[in-house]
Amino acid sequence: MSELVSVYVTAPSREVALQLAREVVEARLAACANVWSGVTSVYEWQGVLTEEAEVVLVLKTRRSAFEALRARLVAAHPYEVPCVVCQPILAGHEPFLDWVRAQVDGSD
Repeated sequence: MSELVSVYVTAPSREVALQLAREVVEARLAACANVWSGVTSVYEWQGVLTEEAEVVLVLKTRRSAFEALRARLVAAHPYEVPCVVCQPILAGHEPFLDWVRAQVDGSD
């Protein structure tokens, strides 16, 4: 299993995504966050096909911090069922990966 992961989250607005990002980075649950505006999501929710503007938040963290990060995001998120998806980082620029390890509390 990969020691480092990226976490994909969707949010209803840039303000919400930035609020979530600040909260988890300040708590040292994620090393950094990228906020991407201008995303359109198409999904079915409660039997209704929906198309809405959303913002994507991508967080980099340790695998060992994911459950605490997920719990913090879900508690602070305005959606009833927020998208929080963890993906392994299989390789990368080692100095950057070292920085992520140093920024996030905990160890594998």
